Amino acid sequence: MDRKEFLSIAGITAASFALINCMGCSKQSDNASAGITGPTGVDFTLDLSLSANSALLVNGGYLASKGVIVAKTTTGSYIAVQQSCTHESYPLIYQSSGQQFFCNNHGSAFTEAGVVKNSPANRNLTVYQTTLTGTSLRIFS
Repeated sequence: MDRKEFLSIAGITAASFALINCMGCSKQSDNASAGITGPTGVDFTLDLSLSANSALLVNGGYLASKGVIVAKTTTGSYIAVQQSCTHESYPLIYQSSGQQFFCNNHGSAFTEAGVVKNSPANRNLTVYQTTLTGTSLRIFS
């Protein structure tokens, strides 16, 4: 192999790596600008009589299930939103004292209605409907 062939192969290899890295960066920036959306076609039921769901018996309690955070507000209403922050898809927690969903990673916060309160998130959360029948709490889109 002469010098010209070597440089040609090295150039193609470097260009390939650069292209792969650029494609990865492009995907991340697309997600950041478009925002992360919650699951679609959501329809599941939580049995509140089961110990696994006991957090929802207390005002201010919450749990995550199937990509959704389900919370019982301080006033006793049930609310459900996507579990992932719309900024970079980190899991959210429910803070009943602040009546908000919060991302511990970058500090984004959302109202109980899923509306952005502070950045870096710039897209609202997907909100799901809830219906309580006896001890069965249905969460659906």
